[in-house]
Parts: sequence; C-alpha cells; structure tokens
Amino acid sequence: MNIKKYADSLTKFEKGLWLLSVTVIIISYIVSGGGSPLNAIASLIGVTALIFVAKGYVLGQVLTVVFAVFYGIISFYFRYYGEMITYLCMTAPIAVMSVIEWIRHPYKDSDEVQVNHVNRKQIIIMSILTVIVTAAFYFILSAMGNANILFSTFSVTTSFIASYLTFLRSPYYAIGYSANDIVLIVLWSLASMEDSSYIPMIFCFVMFLFNDIYGFCNWRRMMKRQQAA
Repeated sequence: MNIKKYADSLTKFEKGLWLLSVTVIIISYIVSGGGSPLNAIASLIGVTALIFVAKGYVLGQVLTVVFAVFYGIISFYFRYYGEMITYLCMTAPIAVMSVIEWIRHPYKDSDEVQVNHVNRKQIIIMSILTVIVTAAFYFILSAMGNANILFSTFSVTTSFIASYLTFLRSPYYAIGYSANDIVLIVLWSLASMEDSSYIPMIFCFVMFLFNDIYGFCNWRRMMKRQQAA
C-alpha cells in the first residue's frame, strides 16, 4: 500500500482540510496542558483516516481500525464503556470487513471504491439491527455503570448506522458519522468538565465533523461521476 501515492492524490482543498485538522488538534492538546499522549495520537490518526475515507481509499479503513483501538483505550480510562465496546467490538471489526469489501469492489482499475446504492432490503435489515444493538447496549451499559448513559447509547446507535453504511459503500455513511460526531462532542465536553486533558477530544470530533461533511459531498460527486461513466 503506497501511502505517498494516496497522499499525493489529495487535492489542495483536501490537504488544507487535513492540515487545518492536525493544527487544531495539536494546538488544543498543548493549550489543555498536554494530558495523555494517546488523546493526541488517536485524534491525529482519526483525522488522517477520515480524509482518505472521504476519497474512497481502502487506506482510510485501515487507519480507522487503528484509531478504534486507541479510542477504545481512551474511553476505558474515562469509564465511557459504551464507546470502548462500540469501537473495539463493533467499529473496528466492521472496518476490517469494510477493508475486504472495498478491496473487492474497486471502481474500475483505480484506488477508489465503487459507490453502492443501498436497496430497500438493506435499509430494513439495518433498521432492525440498529434497534437490537441499541436496546442491548442500553442494558449492558446500565449494568456497567457507564457515564452519561443516554448520550453513550445514542452514540452506539449513530456509530452502528455509520459503520453499516460504510461497509455497504454508501455516501450516507458520512451523515451517520456526522450525527455521531455531534454526540461525541457533547460526551467529551462533559468529560472535560471533570478533566481538562480531554479537551483535545472535543476538538478532535469538531474536526471529524468537518471532515465527514466533506466526505458526504465528495462521495456524492464520486457517485455522479461513476454513474456518468
């Protein structure tokens, strides 16, 4: 996997978005007093993953797996067990499956994944699974004494929908992740009230939100271009 080739293929706007994301995260990490290096490392891996996911590159999914591991560890330390379980037991495995799925469905001979249209059957299956996953996690997290149970449960819901749509290669994966970003901004804002070292996680997901909005726009362009061809 030629990372340099992927990086060189980014447009000026995409490079600027990535640079802005990295700068905001590093500054927030320094201003907040540093805290755990894991917070900064996870955030930097995350925004890098998102810019490549927005391009439809498999590398983005590989980096998503790495981010999920780091983020799961951070969540464990703050007793956000829902986030920990979600990312280690759901997001990471689905990202691994997405790597395989995206490799199997390239657009022609390019590094770009072929955009898929989600059909009615897939939407129904996703809806049923979402209800089951949400209900199961709510009771599991309640039993574990998870901090901020309602927001954590909603985070599970939005994360599952986003991961599922990513696996299906749908542009709407980015809408799911955008909703998840908003929930996580709230969650980590609450955490930062108790420990300022978590402030970088707020800015991390603020930049994630910008990247996911761009991801949706770019995937829509990809879809129209692929259809036209």
